[in-house]
Amino acid sequence: MFTRTHETQAQVQIEFPARIPQRSSDTLEQEPFYYVLQGDSLVREHIDLNEVVLLKNRSFKDMSERRKYIILRRRTLKVYPYAKLAAERLAVMEQRLAQIKRKSKRKKYIKQAQKYMEGEFYETLRKFTRAEGRILVKLIHRQTGQSTFDLIKDYRSGWRAFWYNQTAHWFDIELKSTYDPFENKEDYFIEDILQRGFRDGLIEQQKPQEPIDILALEAH
Repeated sequence: MFTRTHETQAQVQIEFPARIPQRSSDTLEQEPFYYVLQGDSLVREHIDLNEVVLLKNRSFKDMSERRKYIILRRRTLKVYPYAKLAAERLAVMEQRLAQIKRKSKRKKYIKQAQKYMEGEFYETLRKFTRAEGRILVKLIHRQTGQSTFDLIKDYRSGWRAFWYNQTAHWFDIELKSTYDPFENKEDYFIEDILQRGFRDGLIEQQKPQEPIDILALEAH
């Protein structure tokens, strides 16, 4: 399903010489062939390319699996931005806490951060269904490397009261859930959905906490 190729950087225009210089039959005597990129004063012997993943058409064993995939796609694209945002906020909090030495100031900062997160997430999270919440829990693990349970347990994250208050209606969700696309079929489909979403510009890509080898995943 996944193969790799390269594409040029966006909107890069290349100015080629009017005539390609004649090449000597002796490769040791060949003169370098240079490229000039528009807007760049540097002369280059090569062009930098961005690596992209080419995805094959998604196939399903039956209509039931196809319907489940479509529903999963809608839910995944809906909640992923919030997992990404949670990872960004957590990184900022950890960096800030590392700079605060006094216990009283750390406690004050945690309360401030929690209040900020509630204002940012509350209205959205309270509207998520249990199915969407379950996917969010998995994606939070994908982006942070920690389960939601561990984030709640760690009082320093400021998530304890916040998550208990906002996810009370997700009573049947396993907050210890982790993300493993190599072993869990639903997670495999979620990763497929994410990769297609990144490719199509539907969601903004954020590297997972632990790298995921797409080719190895397909061969697994």
